[in-house]
Amino acid sequence: MDTVDLNSNHHFDSKALHFNIDAGIATITLSRADHGNALNLEMITSFSDAVNEILNTASVRAILLTGAGKNFCVGGDIRAFIEERENLPAYVDSLIVPLNEALLKLANSGIPIVSTLNGAVGGAGIGLALVADFVLAAESMKLRCGYTAIGLSPDAGSSWLLANRIGACKAKQLFMSNATLDAQRCLGLGIVDEVYPDADLMTQTHALLKMLQSGPSKAISRVKRLLDHTFSQRTLENHLAQERHFIVESASEEDVQEGILAFTQKRKATFANS
Repeated sequence: MDTVDLNSNHHFDSKALHFNIDAGIATITLSRADHGNALNLEMITSFSDAVNEILNTASVRAILLTGAGKNFCVGGDIRAFIEERENLPAYVDSLIVPLNEALLKLANSGIPIVSTLNGAVGGAGIGLALVADFVLAAESMKLRCGYTAIGLSPDAGSSWLLANRIGACKAKQLFMSNATLDAQRCLGLGIVDEVYPDADLMTQTHALLKMLQSGPSKAISRVKRLLDHTFSQRTLENHLAQERHFIVESASEEDVQEGILAFTQKRKATFANS
């Protein structure tokens, strides 16, 4: 791919995402703070645009993923799922296709990625968090998978990436139980790499980014390419396709309708168990 070196202060904003490149560091900030930075089509489109800008900017040496407000990303926008109930499988698929493409490009970019988890992480937010090479968390951070609580299976690479960090057995348990884990528990399991006081999180993040930005970019890229997916026979691309198939299939089932309604009505879902 030909690359174009854009202005070092290149940036853009949408209602859902802020993107900035400065001094070789590309920062993607999910910015639907009033909605827990829940993913909707606008955010995914902006995320895809940001990834494309990164790949077309030769000066980028490190990437930061973070969220605005008190959450990193709580997952998909359940309210949008409610609005699209009559056409939910097609709607879910319309989100997953561009998100998967962007995640795959990001994972295969060869550029070191840092995710800074400033608060709650759930659902597809797990995929966005764990696509990073370094995962830093605030003490206030919490993680909950959440998919099966509304009758869905995982997406956004979350099942592959979580299992890659903590093993398939433990990942299965977390996806099935929807247990809420605090930052220290996530650290103990290896889901995150470091936990810092909330007030210190960004200072520590920028110190790491500066180290990566000033490091040997070609050697770092080779390290990523050597070690990513080393221990898995299934590729991330194939896994994303499998995830897509399963979540679209489950989106057509009655359990999801019950799950999302129960979520909005703040009650426990009663699934058909079919």
